[in-house]
Amino acid sequence: QVQLVESGGGLVQAGGSLRLSCAASGRTFSTYDMGWFRQASGKERDLVAAINWSGRSTTYADSVKGRFTISRDNAKNTVYLQMNSLKPEDTAVYHCAAGSVPTRPSLARTRNGYNNWGPGTQVTVSS
Repeated sequence: QVQLVESGGGLVQAGGSLRLSCAASGRTFSTYDMGWFRQASGKERDLVAAINWSGRSTTYADSVKGRFTISRDNAKNTVYLQMNSLKPEDTAVYHCAAGSVPTRPSLARTRNGYNNWGPGTQVTVSS
């Protein structure tokens, strides 16, 4: 098991930026894919971005491509989500997730590939 704690959420105006962080503890961070998911009120939890265990492969939801960047620092057991040009439709609770299989040959791109979740951090974008 791994423990995940997100930080960096808050209230921001449209067009602004936020940087989310997720600190991991409890197992070897550097061998697992990491993802950021978000869940808006009344909607399902969807993938925003993911990064493979080595940091060499990433994927993004179409709605955030060109605006969000996922990165990881394996020395600090931390994954980040830089969010720029924020829009009101980005408002949601953002959850960090850790992959369920170490050193996967291909990046996990769906919820099924993740089995450890953080409690989430609220991001609210005002118009």
